[in-house]
Amino acid sequence: MPVHTSVSSQDNPGKGAGLGLALASALAFGGSGVAAKPLIEAGLDPLHVVWLRVAGAALVMLPLAVRHRALPRRRPALLAGFGLLAVAGVQACYFAALSRIPVGVALLIEYLAPALVLGWVRFVQRRPVTRAAALGVILAAGGLACVVEVWSGLSFDALGLVLALGAACCQVGYFVLADQGSDAGETAPDPLGVIAYGLLVGAAVLTAVARPWSMDWSVLAGSADLNGTPVPAAALLAWVVLVATVIAYITGVLSVRRLSPQVAGVVACLEAVIATVLAWVLLGEHLSAPQVAGGAVVLIGAFIAQSSAPAENSAEPEPEPEPEPVASGGAERDLSARGTAA
Repeated sequence: MPVHTSVSSQDNPGKGAGLGLALASALAFGGSGVAAKPLIEAGLDPLHVVWLRVAGAALVMLPLAVRHRALPRRRPALLAGFGLLAVAGVQACYFAALSRIPVGVALLIEYLAPALVLGWVRFVQRRPVTRAAALGVILAAGGLACVVEVWSGLSFDALGLVLALGAACCQVGYFVLADQGSDAGETAPDPLGVIAYGLLVGAAVLTAVARPWSMDWSVLAGSADLNGTPVPAAALLAWVVLVATVIAYITGVLSVRRLSPQVAGVVACLEAVIATVLAWVLLGEHLSAPQVAGGAVVLIGAFIAQSSAPAENSAEPEPEPEPEPVASGGAERDLSARGTAA
């Protein structure tokens, strides 16, 4: 449906809030590696760090799960899918891919998710996709290739590439499932309840994979090295749990509800840029000129994708609504009204 001038003026604040939430989510997710790497270097297995991250966040969100205890009966498939794909699947596939292919290659493939989201919307949901959204994805993917310096250690391990692609597909599930029920009004599932139960499901799955009973728990009682500065390991874990997981998922899901899976997915590419910059500042991992240029291209791609909107046509009202271009983000969605839905 074309967006008329009067409607557009009302939608801009909601779209701006959605973009702010998407950027906050990218910032929170992007800071996870900077805090997790010192823990791994201190002696924790990467999978154990992932388990601590998800299990800790699930514990924090447990009161919300109790509050929305009717949600599993109403939307069991949504909660199971979110936990398996958006929480456990992304983490497990990505870390498994790292054991077989370079970090840059794995990260680039994972962040092909926005392009896969466009494919899902266009060919599965059969909804139109704007050219600006497609151009934004192409620019973001190309810029991301420079940020992670994909040429520095390219490997063609087939299983590693499949695992990285699996992480990308799971990330598509995150964006698509986060948008489920956004048009259902008062009956829409509360996003905080979805996140809480998704984390519980993800923690259960990762417990079987990570086997935390074999973890060296004494590492958490000591300190970790952050670019030459000793930092309590417990403080780094608290950052990973509270900021890089709880806040990251909450702001991420809310941004998808206010924008669209496609736009939020492209903006999420900024996570790699943020992670690289934070590693430069906090871990002393310096950026090269191609990385700086790539970060600028990612920003341009994200801006083009989020700023695309359908052409205004206020002259003639249309009797039958048409599917709106997915990159526009749609009308502002009032999430506060859904807080008591589940």
